[in-house]
Amino acid sequence: MPPESVTALLRQAESALARSPHPDRARADAELLLRHAVGQSRAWLLAHADDPLDADTAARFHSLLHRRILGEPVQYILGEAEFHSLTLAVNPSVLIPRPETELLVERVLAFLAQTKIPAPRLLDIGTGSGAIAIACAVANPTAQITAVDLSPASLAVARQNAARHHVAARITFRESDLFAALTGERFHCIASNPPYVPLADAATLAAEVRDHEPALALFAGPDGLDLYRRLIPAARQHLHPGGLLALEIGFGQRDAIAALLADSRFHQIEFLSDYQQIPRIATAIQPQP
Repeated sequence: MPPESVTALLRQAESALARSPHPDRARADAELLLRHAVGQSRAWLLAHADDPLDADTAARFHSLLHRRILGEPVQYILGEAEFHSLTLAVNPSVLIPRPETELLVERVLAFLAQTKIPAPRLLDIGTGSGAIAIACAVANPTAQITAVDLSPASLAVARQNAARHHVAARITFRESDLFAALTGERFHCIASNPPYVPLADAATLAAEVRDHEPALALFAGPDGLDLYRRLIPAARQHLHPGGLLALEIGFGQRDAIAALLADSRFHQIEFLSDYQQIPRIATAIQPQP
């Protein structure tokens, strides 16, 4: 069988992926997978569209394509994801960072810029791949960050990403269930994208999320609020006066989160909507003594 060209392989892949749950991403995913297989840029693919690829490269590409057809997220296949203009390593032990979480990072960075605290201390709870902590460290070179997670495998990925982006010296990673390993410590800002999907909603999730991303980082009890019920009141003991609590929240959780924040006597409770106009980020201020 004669070698297949770049164009022919892309056409085959796009046709196969057009029957997947995300046909709108068929061409983009095909290109990403082929770029990974050949180790070249998109510009290279365009410049070599009619060139034949050797059998080993074609076989490698077909193997990657098969994984995608079976529903594995393309980020896990590639081993990396883009977040806040950073490339982060990811694997099935961590959630794939979402664009919505960049809104949380932007809110935290705006708070730090506004308050102008010298060497602010930031806590990232449930750090996963380290996305929030690392993005904040890269954008704010004076920040000192602690990042915690219950999963040792997640922390290993986060440490790898911190080293990759040269901020490991300013991020302390700890294995911890929320604040358990942080007795007596206080921060100027606490940020978290905790698990918030109700268990009852598991069947409604896309298969590539439900079947591939870590359940520990997705689900939080019958109504998705289990972690917030523990995190929000406990945060009062770990924030400096005037400090910011910033949380990513799930669909339909705005009113419940507002009540939890009010019950814990947080001030200036606000919500920021995502790109679909869904309330996605909750923020509140630790009151002065």
